[in-house]
Amino acid sequence: MPVPFWMRAPGECPGMHALEVAMDELAIACELDPIELRVRNDTAIDPDTGLPFTHRDLVGCLREGARRFGWADRDPRPGRREGDWFVGTGVAASTYPALMMTGNVARVTYDGDRYRVEIGATDIGTGTWTALAQIAADALECPVEDVDLRIGDSDLPTGSLAGGSTGTSSWGTTVVTAARAFREEHGRTPAAGATTQAEQPESDLTERFAPHSFGAQFAEVRVHAETGEVRVPRMLGVFSVGRIINPRTAHSQLTGAMVMGLSMALHEHSVLDERWAHVVNHDLAGYHVAAHADVADIEAVWLDETDEHINPMGSRGVGEIGIVGASAAVANATYHATGIRVRELPLTPDLFLRGDPQRVAR
Repeated sequence: MPVPFWMRAPGECPGMHALEVAMDELAIACELDPIELRVRNDTAIDPDTGLPFTHRDLVGCLREGARRFGWADRDPRPGRREGDWFVGTGVAASTYPALMMTGNVARVTYDGDRYRVEIGATDIGTGTWTALAQIAADALECPVEDVDLRIGDSDLPTGSLAGGSTGTSSWGTTVVTAARAFREEHGRTPAAGATTQAEQPESDLTERFAPHSFGAQFAEVRVHAETGEVRVPRMLGVFSVGRIINPRTAHSQLTGAMVMGLSMALHEHSVLDERWAHVVNHDLAGYHVAAHADVADIEAVWLDETDEHINPMGSRGVGEIGIVGASAAVANATYHATGIRVRELPLTPDLFLRGDPQRVAR
């Protein structure tokens, strides 16, 4: 039977929530703008490994997000009120490792009028069908309509699992390798039935670089002065993820993850019966998740860039970076709205009533 377990950015998501809320507190203690504090402490070297990042433009994400969000007009003092609502804005940084799985194999066959590209990859709703077809067409230098992609079958050449934001990078690298090998072996005018199979090349990337994606999350919140209800009318995410293979599927991945981050911020909470260690709200009747009404205006954009070091496509995975930092941006915005610092999740009304938002009214 399935058990409750981590699903999206399992370490980075909760870890960055704590770190980015602490960064907001530090900015206030230093009397610095939260964006300026992050810019001043930016680095090109990974402090964990001592290696340079393959590509890092967190500052670009923060600057572009500030421009789009209207951050320059922000009053740093908490407690701005509009009628019955306290209004605030918050920011948080995002990061997620850009890794690749190993052991992939891809096969390219020319059927006479189309190229059949086969790899044992899977599409769990992430856009694999579209992205790999585009990658194959680009590497073969043919129209995408001439590519017949086949995935999702154990009879196909070995493909790694879909997880850890590694799918497109791992499978795509292997498809590019096979496509280039096919062209080298069979040329531009292959005979019908020509085929080439290639393994994913070995890489020493992590011995030379620290591969990561980055982003900046912005949120506007409203906290009701009488009930403590929290609403989030606006969210913006700006991401540095290398070259985008397909803008439509990337946008869906990023905004979907941001909604999950909002759900984490406002609703999601596993209630445990301490007597029996039993999860009480074990179904969707009691375990609340974000719905359309919770997301009035949400947008995800990305910087126009290519990561020259990461893989042949110059792209990094986008499946999980969108959830990292989203809840922290909301939490920081609730402080800016109310002057009450909440260090736990979810951000339920009782936590703000306990602190009495009226004390920061102006």
